[in-house]
Amino acid sequence: MLHRVIRTTSAAVVVFAAVSGLARPVSAQNILKVGAPLPLTGPLSPEGTKQKQGYDLWAATANDKGGIKAGGRTYKIEIVYVDYASNTPRAVQSAERLISEDKVNFLFSPFGSGAAKAASGVSEKYGIPTLAATASSSQVYDQGYKYLFGTFTPNDTLTEPLADIVAKRNPAVKRIAILARNDLFPLAIAEEMQTSAKKRGLDVVMFEKYAIGTMDHASTITQIRMAKPEWVFATGYINDLILIRKQMKDLGVSAPVVTMVAGPHAKEYIDATGPLAENITSAAWWHPAVRYNGKGIFGSTENFNKMWAAMYPGVEADYSQASAAGVGEVLQLAIESVDSIDPAKVRDALAKMDTETFFGRIKFGPTGQITSLEPPVFQIQGGKPTVIFPDYIKQAELKFGVQ
Repeated sequence: MLHRVIRTTSAAVVVFAAVSGLARPVSAQNILKVGAPLPLTGPLSPEGTKQKQGYDLWAATANDKGGIKAGGRTYKIEIVYVDYASNTPRAVQSAERLISEDKVNFLFSPFGSGAAKAASGVSEKYGIPTLAATASSSQVYDQGYKYLFGTFTPNDTLTEPLADIVAKRNPAVKRIAILARNDLFPLAIAEEMQTSAKKRGLDVVMFEKYAIGTMDHASTITQIRMAKPEWVFATGYINDLILIRKQMKDLGVSAPVVTMVAGPHAKEYIDATGPLAENITSAAWWHPAVRYNGKGIFGSTENFNKMWAAMYPGVEADYSQASAAGVGEVLQLAIESVDSIDPAKVRDALAKMDTETFFGRIKFGPTGQITSLEPPVFQIQGGKPTVIFPDYIKQAELKFGVQ
């Protein structure tokens, strides 16, 4: 297997300094290495690239501010990336090599619940604290592991408010059709949506799964049209959901409510679908509109948004990018709280952590999954993800009708 390693250290600092005007040499002489297996090529490359952007912003910010101080030393951050080409078995092999050969101090999980779960046994075996930026399914965290921590709340924290909003705002919505990618997270959140819908008296008229890599959904979408649902709920990733949305239009499938998870948060989805994105609903674990006064290097949400805009001008951060930056900040907070890079000490600091960051309150439950966030629900309105829940950051009301 090709072990494609990409190292990010001072290069990220140079880029960040150039756009932020905050150039300052990093005085650290010691290197703290964080391994990051990502799908930088293949079908999941949009998601992998987003995570890399978040990690790079954290590394650039921390290094620009002098690095991480622990045990009387100052460490410059080096992120060691491996491209596992959207192949889960390769993600596991990459995690093994990053720890055993590249000798990373800590690990960021591969993208998504499936790959994060598959690779989590590796970091547990070596006792390496591992932070998952994009894994929400409870199946990732129910393995009894002690070294895995994730910044996404469970899937029902997305489906419950979604179902509640739709049921209360439009009692005429009675029938829901669910289409799910047959992969850990997309299938798990589809099953949670089924549960949330049934709790509110909705009739699940269809629940279909599609294989990873499916390039034609015409047959299933035709079945959805025949079932005449008032709500279509589709899961997958960005490229999946672009294709499904376009084929829904081609085959004349419309409904008062169309929800897609996880794709509409991304500029790539909105750009690819154009007017077809309008009024699509979704949910996420973070939105630039949230407002937290963080204690980490990014400070408040507003400050994080400014720093993001400096490094990546013209594009708002989405939840996956913010979570990736957030896990870096959380790791740094844990290291500095125990004044050590010893894996066991850092692991214990993560387990005890209860603090606020730009991403929200960080408190991990007994399984290592975060329990302290209220994820926003949003709808594409005017070509932008617009928050419709919770009320304290609501930007608009839910609109019905998707063509």
